[in-house]
Amino acid sequence: MSKKITSIRGMNDILPEQTGLWQWLEGKVRDVLASYGYQEIRMPIVEQTDLFKRSIGEVTDIVEKEMYTFDDRNGDSLTLRPEGTASCVRACEQHGLLYNQVQRLWYTGPMFRHERPQAGRYRQFHQIGVETFGMTGPDIDAEVILMTARLWKALGLSDKVTLELNSLGDSEDRARYRDALVDYLKANFDQLDEDSQKRLERSPLRVLDSKDNGTRQVLENAPQLADYLNDDAREHFDGLKALLDANGIAYKVNPYLVRGLDYYGKTVFEWVTDALGAQGTVCAGGRYDGLVEQLGGKPTPAVGFAMGVERLILLIEQQMPELSAPVDVYVMAMGDVLAPTMALAEELRDALPGKGVQLHCGGGSFKSQMKKADRSGAAVALIIGEDELASGVVTVKPLRGQGEQAQVAQGDVANALTSFLE
Repeated sequence: MSKKITSIRGMNDILPEQTGLWQWLEGKVRDVLASYGYQEIRMPIVEQTDLFKRSIGEVTDIVEKEMYTFDDRNGDSLTLRPEGTASCVRACEQHGLLYNQVQRLWYTGPMFRHERPQAGRYRQFHQIGVETFGMTGPDIDAEVILMTARLWKALGLSDKVTLELNSLGDSEDRARYRDALVDYLKANFDQLDEDSQKRLERSPLRVLDSKDNGTRQVLENAPQLADYLNDDAREHFDGLKALLDANGIAYKVNPYLVRGLDYYGKTVFEWVTDALGAQGTVCAGGRYDGLVEQLGGKPTPAVGFAMGVERLILLIEQQMPELSAPVDVYVMAMGDVLAPTMALAEELRDALPGKGVQLHCGGGSFKSQMKKADRSGAAVALIIGEDELASGVVTVKPLRGQGEQAQVAQGDVANALTSFLE
């Protein structure tokens, strides 16, 4: 017997009993984003490797260790996208969507990183991302944050997440701050954890992300980025906070919230939770005014965010929302009545848009068909036998909650079902 082929580690199947929750989440996201006038964009999964080397940086863990990169038959180096922002910028620049234009875009789909799989973090994972272009003020920063707050409300997660904010200033601010931070950390080098010691040379601001207790104690007396911001960055951050205050959005200013890439500037934010253990960030965003130019375009203000779908699913599962079954009505044919029963099912699909009407196929006894009707999750079963067909009626049998079995004229079935399907 040949060896069974299984999925690649960290690349998971989403099974039918799970897809209902995914579809529910995706529907809520689409509704919220549409209510703000955002348009969906869809990018390819495979991009030129140079796109991510130029955006993320060649001397980063993502590019050096985590990307799925290969040479195609033409000898070109291609990569499965590890994130969506660079792809979105590439698509907008390639198709002329950025010059003298304002764009509000969103996307969803799989991303790929060769990391150690753990709860909510996989090698093929899914993200929902939002990218906006052409707007410089704190108003658009506030809008994307308000949009995420509305999404948490729609998902029933408002009490599970908290908002953290910081400002990174501009590149000159960060350069001055980086020099001061490096001098301080070098003076306390022996007290830093091993990862932070490595980051000190390549990306010193990432040391501020450390969860190591010893490093956290060292950072308590470290220079603060807020002390190095220029007047424009301070005004932008104050404007953002004022807009959030006016709209009742609670937040915490976290001076250790940073990004390791130079194209980020001014606003950074994260929605975090303590319900997922160490993997506490469910949504991360910020302003990246330098990325379009870094990828060959003209200077373009931009702000966006990304959220991990798997982590959101873990949070939602804790809440256990009541999700409707994909099947609402289960139709059964008893005897030689399959053709008219199938025709009835088609009529009901016309009369009940948005409802799932499943016809039993494959025959079987009444008992076995009823078991399958119950397992389908349907609210009601419709039974048509030769006696019902001759009398022009359908037997309506409730499967959930209250209600008595009854016979209904075939032409009145759709109206009779409404009380079971509300």
